[in-house]
Order: sequence, then C-alpha cells, then structure tokens
Amino acid sequence: MELGSVSTASKSSLALGLLSAFIVILLTTTFVRLSGAHAGALGASSAPPETYLPSISDIMIGTIQPRHERIWQAEQARDWDFAAYELGNLGGAFRRLGRAHPIEQNTSLPDMIESVTKQQLEDLKSAIDRKDDAEFGKAYDALSEACNSCHQALNHGTIVIGRPTGATQSDLIFGKAGR
Repeated sequence: MELGSVSTASKSSLALGLLSAFIVILLTTTFVRLSGAHAGALGASSAPPETYLPSISDIMIGTIQPRHERIWQAEQARDWDFAAYELGNLGGAFRRLGRAHPIEQNTSLPDMIESVTKQQLEDLKSAIDRKDDAEFGKAYDALSEACNSCHQALNHGTIVIGRPTGATQSDLIFGKAGR
C-alpha cells in the first residue's frame, strides 16, 4: 500500500480508524462468545456460537501489509534483527491467511501464496542474514511484485504494493533492543 501522497493527518486518521476497527471486532467477538456461553448455560440454544473469521482484506490490511512495511523500515534503520523477526511473522501471516481462506475464486489460496512468495521470502531472508542492502532492495522489490501478481490474478489489481515512502506513523523505535 503506497501512502506517499497521503497527508500526515490522513495517515493518522487511517491508523486511528484501523485501531478503532480492531477494538470493535475484539469487543464484538468477546460479546458473541459471552452471549453464547450465557445462552448455553440457560439451555436456550445448543448450537455453538458463531466465531469471527477475518476477511482476506482484514488480514492483508491489518497483518500482512504492516509487517511488509516494517521489514522495509527496519532495514532502512539497519535493524537487521527486527527485519528478520518481522520476516518470520510475515511468513506466518501468509500461512494463517491460507488456512483461514483455503479457496479463493476456485483457487487454492495456500498453494497460490506459496508459489508466489516462497522464493522471494527465502531471498529476502538471505539478504537480511547477510545484511546486504543491495540484495535486500532487490528481494524486497521482488516480494512486492509477487504480491502484485497475486492481486492481479485475483482481480484486485487496484492494490499495488511497493517500497514505503515518507515517514511512518508507527510507534516502533528501531535499533534500541538490548540497550
């Protein structure tokens, strides 16, 4: 998600909106679970309560895209340990996405994700392990292009991923661990 042309106020509003949405989802999920437990205790219903399943978009915007961006920010700050940490989390988020949504548009999403990202994630890990800025940039761009190819294949070509530009609204402080 490229936000370079978006104002700082808009970025702050977006971040606040995402945080608010997360809190509403968390509270709603808790309420549904508590309501279901209460109804079960009264014998009113023996059906299990519905559980919340985040949409592909929820997982992409709330988990995958921020991790992808933080990998870039960590490398820019030369915080290779954090870049490696977020890369591991990004791989895990892709796997969870595939488990949550095994089929998308008659396509195996786990297979698609693996075929599109496996080599790029390995190349990015290698660049991070070697602390190689030039290889990191190539691998990061290749991963971004892999994401874009998946978006194209699933008719979401309007979503274009690239290198982050501008200042982040994150509260993360890079390069301070262990000090």
